[in-house]
Amino acid sequence: MKKLMVHVGVQLGSSAVAIILAALILPRFSLGLVGFLTAIVVFTVAQSLLEGVVAKLANKYTPALAGAASLVSTWLALIIATLSFGGIRIHGFFTWILAALLVWAIAGLCSVLAHKYVLEGSKK
Repeated sequence: MKKLMVHVGVQLGSSAVAIILAALILPRFSLGLVGFLTAIVVFTVAQSLLEGVVAKLANKYTPALAGAASLVSTWLALIIATLSFGGIRIHGFFTWILAALLVWAIAGLCSVLAHKYVLEGSKK
């Protein structure tokens, strides 16, 4: 149970850092203060659930694109997160593409670094 809670915390933290950095980098990506925390939770849950579904569909129908499942699930999770509570607002086609790429890359990097330095460092 403790391991699951730590994993959820790392995912939430990685998502928050990625979304905040994307909002700082992209001019047409904005965050609302009121719904930000809710949007982070919605994004993280949606991304976690969608990643497995998209990966299974990709493996079944287009195995060559199975590696893009995480990126697609990030994009879909951003769509879901923007629909709820006004925490995230993204305007423009290219901003959507760049937002998905940035959030996917930054969240992945944060997750890897957290697992390597925080979780493994605490085991020593």
